[in-house]
Amino acid sequence: MTAPAAPRSWLYVPGHRPERVTKALAAGADAVVVDLEDAVPAAQKDAARELTVALVAERAGDVGGPPLWVRVNPPETDAGRRDVAALAGAPVAGLRVPRAEDPDAVREVAERTGARLQVLLESARGLARAAELAAASELVCGLGLGEADLAADLLVDRDEGLRWARGAVVVAARAAGLPAPVQSVWTDVADLDGLRDSSRAGRATGFWGRSVVHPRQIAVVHEVYTPSDEEVRAAEQVLAAAEEAAGRGESAVLDPDGRFVDPAVVARARVVLSRVPRPAPSAVPTPASPPGGPR
Repeated sequence: MTAPAAPRSWLYVPGHRPERVTKALAAGADAVVVDLEDAVPAAQKDAARELTVALVAERAGDVGGPPLWVRVNPPETDAGRRDVAALAGAPVAGLRVPRAEDPDAVREVAERTGARLQVLLESARGLARAAELAAASELVCGLGLGEADLAADLLVDRDEGLRWARGAVVVAARAAGLPAPVQSVWTDVADLDGLRDSSRAGRATGFWGRSVVHPRQIAVVHEVYTPSDEEVRAAEQVLAAAEEAAGRGESAVLDPDGRFVDPAVVARARVVLSRVPRPAPSAVPTPASPPGGPR
C-alpha cells in the first residue's frame, strides 16, 4: 500500500454509523475523518463518541490502513468538551476543531488531548483571527475553511464570495509555517466534473488535498492532487540542474530546456517531489500524553 506525503483525500464518515466507518477505512482515501459534529444527530452524540473511542483503541496497534482523524464538536459546547475529555491521550492521527474562533480554546484542546490539530475557520470572527489560531499551539498542524458555514456567516455566494477568504487562509497557513490548507468539501456528490474543476482551481491557488463526503469523490481528488509524470520529470530536471550548478559554485543556471533555475524554483521542485506517493508508514502515530486530565 502507498500513501502520499501529504494526504490528498480526507473522507468524512459519521461517527454513529460503525458500518460506514468500516467501509470508509477500506475505501481508498488517504485519511479518514470520523465526524462527531455535523453528520451526527444531537440524540446520537454520546453513542458516536463512545463508538469512536472504542474504534481508536481497537486500531491503536494497527500498522495498516489510512490515518484516522476525528472531528470533534466545537470545543466550547457541552458536546465538544465531552469529546475532548474522551479523546484525551487517544492514539488518533489528529483532531479537527470546527468553528474555531478563540485561540485560548484551541490551546486548551491541544493541552488536554496532546493531539495534532487542524483548525477549521467557519465564521467571520474565526477567519479574522486566522493568524492567532494558527499560532495557538505547536500542535496546530493545519488550517482549513468550513465553506458552507462561512458563506452563511458572511452572507456571500459560496464560490465567488469566498475567493478572497480562500486566499486569506492560504496566506495565514503559510505565514505560520503550516502546510497548504486542505480544500473544503464539494457537496454535490453527483457532479464529479464540478468537483474536478473546483479541485484544479484549489490546487492552483495554494490548497493541497480535499475533504470528501462520499467514496466516489476520492478518485477525482487523487487525480487532481497527484503530481503528474510530467511534473515529476520537470522537478527532477530542476534539481539535477541545480546540483550541477552548485558544483560550479553557482546558485542560478539555465537548465537544458532553457528555463531559469534559481533557489525559489528549486524549492518548488522539492515540494512537488515531496508530494509523490510513497510507502505508507509502518506504525500508527501516538500522541504525547496531555499534561492535564479531563475536567
